[in-house]
Formats: sequence, C-alpha cells, structure tokens
Amino acid sequence: MKLAGLTAAVLVLSGCSPVDNSELKRLALPVAGSDRTDPMWEVWLGAWIAVLVVFLLVFAGMLYAMIRYRRRSDDQVPAQVRYNLPIEALYTIAPIIVVAVFFFHTVSSQNEMLEKVENPDHTLTVVGSKWQWAFNYLDENATQGDDVFETGTPADPAELWLPVDESVRFDLKSPDVIHSFWIPEFYFKLDVIPGRANSFDLTPTREGTFTGRCAELCGLYHSRMLFEVHVVSRDEYDRHLSELKAAGNVGEPEGASEADTISGLENGEEN
Repeated sequence: MKLAGLTAAVLVLSGCSPVDNSELKRLALPVAGSDRTDPMWEVWLGAWIAVLVVFLLVFAGMLYAMIRYRRRSDDQVPAQVRYNLPIEALYTIAPIIVVAVFFFHTVSSQNEMLEKVENPDHTLTVVGSKWQWAFNYLDENATQGDDVFETGTPADPAELWLPVDESVRFDLKSPDVIHSFWIPEFYFKLDVIPGRANSFDLTPTREGTFTGRCAELCGLYHSRMLFEVHVVSRDEYDRHLSELKAAGNVGEPEGASEADTISGLENGEEN
C-alpha cells in the first residue's frame, strides 16, 4: 500500500507543468515567463514530491502504530521500551539525507539560473532606491545609441519594457538600502545591494503585463515598491524607447530623487 501510494503521488505530480493553464497543475506558481524558469520549477516540483513522500510515510507509520498497538479486550498493555535504536537512527539520518539532497539541487539550479549569456541582446541598469525603481536602457539601436531611462514614484510606479525572445542583462544598483528585484513570472529574484553590482541574464519567453516587486523588507514603504513589466514584440519595444528619447528621458537617472517623493506625506519628506 505504501509503495502504491508513493508511486501514485509521484505520477500525479509528474504531470504538472509551469506553463499549464491550471493553477493546481502549476503548483500555485505563476505561468512561466522566461528561459530560466525550468531549474526553479524542478526544485519546486521535487520539494512537493519529497513533502508527499514524507507525509505518506509518517501518516502510514501513525496508522500502523494506532492499529497494531490499540487497546485490547484483555487490557494488556504493549511492551514498554526506553528507546528504539533503529528508529532513532532513522530520525537522525533521514533528515540529513533530505537536507543534503535539497542543498545539492538548490545549488545546481542556482548555477543554471545565474549562468551568463556571452553577448546579451540588451543591457539595462536597474536602480532600486527608497522607495521606487528606475530603469536605464543602454546603447539601444532604436535611440541611435543614446541611453534612455524611466522612473517612477510609489504613487505612479515605474514601467519596465522588455522584448520577447531576446536576451537581457540586468545590472542592479542601490544608492541607499538593500532591495530585491523580483518578477514572479520569471521565477527569479536577486538582491540589490549598495556598493555591490549584482547582475543576471535571462530571456522573456511570453508577451504580457506582469507586476514586479521588491522582495526585501527595505523600509516603511517597502510594500509600495512595485513596477509594471511589459514584455512586448521588438517593434513595440523600439517604439517605446523612441518615445522615451522624444520625451527627453536621455542619459542616466539619479534614481533616488524621484523615489524620495512619497505619496501621502504633506511635504514629501523621507522617513
């Protein structure tokens, strides 16, 4: 029975997919939207399989103990023991094995997700500051090599535009505190640390509008550090960058000046 239950659990979960329309079959994850989602999906799926296996084993052991050592009609008490060496060894060794396996697959997946593209199609700088984002598009053909940018405020979040099926390098910077750049559909986030340049590469694989967030508790208005992500065709992407240039958003944004204006404060002072 145990083996049949374990086999059934593995078979059910093996039919799940990160691009399935059913949220249940995606195991509560968003629909995958980049080329770096597979390694994270494999870790997530493996975690669910491990949880189900452990649950079935423990629950089966509980049922066995309740039935095997239930109270008898003759009121005979089961033999009492101080310890059970095999069981105690199992409870010690099994968690170590589980943690070691998870650690191995986590590191392997992390290395895959952080693998750099030799010559990315696009490069942009992401500036996270209290409490909003700024995006600087570098050396684009649509702007004849001029760098263009867009910024936002907590009241009017910034927009990030990306071309579908083209690789992008994200260089992350912060002038103040630690933030974390996170787009849930990409199954990826990375800390934005003052004085340290973090970067990663990925390719968006489906068009759509998503919501990006700061995943690091960075201060009073952390919950309002949102940004809107538009994954569009190359033509739409080029057109948007041309509009930024026409609007005068040329050069590199300071990043913090716009973000210090907090909606809801009378004088816009920083807390």
